[in-house]
Amino acid sequence: MKRKFLLLSCFSLAFTVSGWSQHKLTKIWETPDSIINMPESVLPYGKFLYVSELGNSATEKDGIGGVIKMDTKGQIIKKDFVSGLNAPKGQAIFGNKFYVADLDQIVEIDLKSGKLLKKHAVEGAVFLNDVTVSGNGIVYVSDTRTNKIHKLENGVVSTYLENINKANGVRVVGNYLYIAAGQNLLKVNSEKQMTLVAKLPQDGDGIEPIGNGDFLFSSWSGYIYYVDADGRFQLLLDTHNEKKNTADIGYNQETGTLYVPTFNRKSVEAYRLE
Repeated sequence: MKRKFLLLSCFSLAFTVSGWSQHKLTKIWETPDSIINMPESVLPYGKFLYVSELGNSATEKDGIGGVIKMDTKGQIIKKDFVSGLNAPKGQAIFGNKFYVADLDQIVEIDLKSGKLLKKHAVEGAVFLNDVTVSGNGIVYVSDTRTNKIHKLENGVVSTYLENINKANGVRVVGNYLYIAAGQNLLKVNSEKQMTLVAKLPQDGDGIEPIGNGDFLFSSWSGYIYYVDADGRFQLLLDTHNEKKNTADIGYNQETGTLYVPTFNRKSVEAYRLE
């Protein structure tokens, strides 16, 4: 499949540039260690946080994964809001539907009750990772092991993009699909033309739009970057020496709060972005 890559004229500048605002993260709270069994993603929505809990493995079909419902201060409201999943990772909400990427299927859930409504099998999928929904309800999901992006539209699953190296974090913003593909942050238009927004030092996991064209970009091994719309970036958080992961982050644009699942440290952290 041929694609046209449009390179931005200025990207991957890690040094301070005069006139470019610098940012920082201030820690607000952290849940106690081991309260969550391998949290992979955090989705802020309204007054709640939804945390995908892998259980004992990121790859096994063991049926012990689920989703925890918390308040925005880190208190658990319902430990088993969703249960019976395998290795749930990315999450997205559209209307009253809650979508979760679970290894080789997209799980559709009732947002109010947490009841499983339908499981959409993704043919050939190995490691479905992140999920996002467009304004018209099209669900996009990444498969990091097969380097593909699939879509769920009107109940039908199909392959949308191929050869996306290490496809992980995905977010729809306006008419564009943003993808963390290895160290690259890509921007894809409706004609599947790709723009390289930035090249980061680490492989990406979660990506979150700030609301002004900029992004937060996390790397599972313990790094979070602020990425400017023109490709410049700044390291905000480095916890790799503490062996504290920074997996699929969630960001509340209204409050400026970043939520970080620490995976192997089995906790969730909240930071204020300044």
